Amino acid sequence: LHVDRQVIGCSDHDGEQAYNLDGEEMWFADFIKKEGVEPQPPFIDHMTYADRAYQGAEVNQQICKTSLDVVRRAMKDFKIED
Repeated sequence: LHVDRQVIGCSDHDGEQAYNLDGEEMWFADFIKKEGVEPQPPFIDHMTYADRAYQGAEVNQQICKTSLDVVRRAMKDFKIED
């Protein structure tokens, strides 16, 4: 049994998208270098992701930032309670 996770997150100034398998990072989007990174050790059978994985991560960041704006507008009149 394996645990497979995909993480997508964003803020006004930063973002992240990564794929993990059993707690090990298999792929992540490097938005500074504008490429996908596969940080797998050389002693395993290398798993690779589709060439368009990074482009998909960029699209997901735009969706995330749009959703963040929508939630901010929806929550702007809510009062902070202890």
